[in-house]
Amino acid sequence: MSADDQANEIPASSLGLGSRALRNTVIVLAAKVLARLIALFTVLYMVRWLGPPGYGSFSVLINLSAIASVLLDLGFNVLFVREGAREHAAIQRYLRNVMSLRLLMSIAAFVVLAALVIPIGLGHLLFPGFVLMVLTSYSTLLRNGLYAVQQLGFEAIAVVLESALLLGLVFYGVKTRQGVAYFVWAYAAQYAFSCVYFAVVLAAKRIATIAWSFEPALLREWFFKGLPFALTFVLTIIYFRIDQPLIDIFRGLREAGLYGAAYKPIESLLFVPITFLSVVFPVLSVYHRDRPSEMLYAINRFYKGLLLMGWPVSVGIFVLAGPLTPLLLGRDYLASEPALRVLALALGIAFVNNAFIGALNASDRQLSFSWAAGWSVVVNVVLNLILIPLYGYQGASWATVLTELTLGAVAWVLTARHIGRVAVVSLSWRIILAGLVMGVAIYPLSSVSGFEVAIPIFAGAAVYAAAVLLLRALSADEIAWARRALATART
Repeated sequence: MSADDQANEIPASSLGLGSRALRNTVIVLAAKVLARLIALFTVLYMVRWLGPPGYGSFSVLINLSAIASVLLDLGFNVLFVREGAREHAAIQRYLRNVMSLRLLMSIAAFVVLAALVIPIGLGHLLFPGFVLMVLTSYSTLLRNGLYAVQQLGFEAIAVVLESALLLGLVFYGVKTRQGVAYFVWAYAAQYAFSCVYFAVVLAAKRIATIAWSFEPALLREWFFKGLPFALTFVLTIIYFRIDQPLIDIFRGLREAGLYGAAYKPIESLLFVPITFLSVVFPVLSVYHRDRPSEMLYAINRFYKGLLLMGWPVSVGIFVLAGPLTPLLLGRDYLASEPALRVLALALGIAFVNNAFIGALNASDRQLSFSWAAGWSVVVNVVLNLILIPLYGYQGASWATVLTELTLGAVAWVLTARHIGRVAVVSLSWRIILAGLVMGVAIYPLSSVSGFEVAIPIFAGAAVYAAAVLLLRALSADEIAWARRALATART
């Protein structure tokens, strides 16, 4: 059987778990599209108000608080979802213990955050940054309880409500001419609402009630189980977050703001693969335990779906970065255009890398993925230390692209070694060609301005869809499977 055939053959038993994952993904993704549109408008509204130096302070604080938050995670978030998906009855016990340990670890996290922000002149933002860090951590943990049991309707509601609340707070802040600290508190309020909401939902659905518990034996066992996840989390956070503080150190807050503004639309779009991963990850964990013979097929399909969505967005932003920059970021950020164009290249790679992340972690190969993340961090830090002093925020953009390539290559090798060879070439070439056709088609429209950019966007979507069909990038079996699963989702 050829690699193409292996990638496209759909096991009959896969429709149950697979279609459920697709239904959950459609529900949550639809809500998150709406929520992200609100959130993107919100943050761009704030970006324009604060200007490059002000937004540079905000984004550097957010990145440093994310680095300090590794002491709160300890790898337990991923472990909680995996173990909770396998043993639903134990979710309450797991949740209470992790919550208790997280409260204790927040003291150490505060010390680390203070050591990071005070030396660079952001000490006045220490307390709101700490509160935001802790509330974000608890919000993620609580919502993961719903992901573990695949009950995501309430998650879909939450993301819309959270975004609406933040929009109102940011709108008020701009109208009353607030400073950076106010907007940090606004984000903290959003996550405070999220914590209360998910605590109520978990109790109402009889999944878990919030209380405190501290079982040293369980936490000791989870600590050693979670070490690879913790290491991966540390490495990933360093990779994603270290560039903006380094830009601030070498080139100042203005360039950090220009880079952060260019990165924001890219970061907003990363919710798509992250949402898919959070929904598919419990399913892959069950496949690994109960249906190991179908594991590779599921990973192939996951990879192809991510590429199908991510690649045209990457090409579209690359071609249309000129009109998109002033429209999204404003005239103060015209210098962000080259960074946005380069970062678009990293987006498509980041989409598909989530397939390898899910494959290795769901199959209890988290230590292997830690190696992949480790190599990517080494590449990222070295490249940033070389390129940022020379080329500023544009050098940081190229470091991001090369790091994503490194992560994908190493993770693919490890997935092939431990699970099976993902048929990257046979799964990708038609989709990549369809995206390039789309790019060529919309390039003559890349000089439009303002809201006229909607013309090449819609035209590009139509061209891409037609190219996918003409090039047979999707097999008849895959289209039929998607129709059956979506039909089930409507019933």
